[in-house]
Amino acid sequence: MHKAVQNDENVSRGEPLFEKTEVEDRIFTWPDLVFSEFICMVVLTVGMVVWSIVLKAPLEEPANPALAPNPSKAPWYFLGLQEMLVYFDPWLAGVVLPGLIIVGLMAIPYIDTNPKGNGYYTFRERKVEIILFLFGWLILWSQMIVIGTFLRGPNWNFFGPFEYWDPNKVEALVNVDLSEYFWIGLLGMGRPEHWFVRELPGILLMAFYFFALPVLLRRTRWFRKYFEKMGPARYYVGMTLFLVMMLMPIKMYLRWLFNLKYFVQIQEYFFNI
Repeated sequence: MHKAVQNDENVSRGEPLFEKTEVEDRIFTWPDLVFSEFICMVVLTVGMVVWSIVLKAPLEEPANPALAPNPSKAPWYFLGLQEMLVYFDPWLAGVVLPGLIIVGLMAIPYIDTNPKGNGYYTFRERKVEIILFLFGWLILWSQMIVIGTFLRGPNWNFFGPFEYWDPNKVEALVNVDLSEYFWIGLLGMGRPEHWFVRELPGILLMAFYFFALPVLLRRTRWFRKYFEKMGPARYYVGMTLFLVMMLMPIKMYLRWLFNLKYFVQIQEYFFNI
């Protein structure tokens, strides 16, 4: 980011890019770069060996299937997924969303048709792309790992930074589905027995979110230029990935503010969103 800001300032002053000024300072990969990397590898290896010897990490007793640790946490690099299980079903948080993360990262070079920033660092010419990536990486992934590591205690309850992890802490969670808000809260009647009629408000909401919203946004001034630049196929694929990503903070805020658990809960077929 420092070089990107530096390049933006150079362009505004009419000066050459940072990458063009360092052409004469280039060195050969062999032996200069490889030798430096080899020294770093040796130093890090020695450091890891010393750390593993000095740091006491004894093995615990054999696992007892009748006794689970509390809190039971995945390795730190999976705690983001475990935190997502608070807001989504396992098939979404553990399969669909991680798969879409990988597919979305693979699709970036094919979706992004902006030639600016190729071969040099810049922020001003790629603000939206950089901010969107940092939002997904820092807020929706790294922050989830931090929350799962330091702020989730026994029974996966939320604890403050310096709060005692009381295993007997009990919090009343009144989770309400969207169908309850619609049929009971809004219309003042019982929920229909048939799953399709009962969950029709949530189904229509999800259909509007994923199918109608991209079309409506395409007509706005800001999204129209992306549609014209990217074309229909790239635009709709990119918008689908974007809306899936934004579904995570939307679901989190609705859970915190309104105790909303599911948009669609078809318990007859174990399908929940």
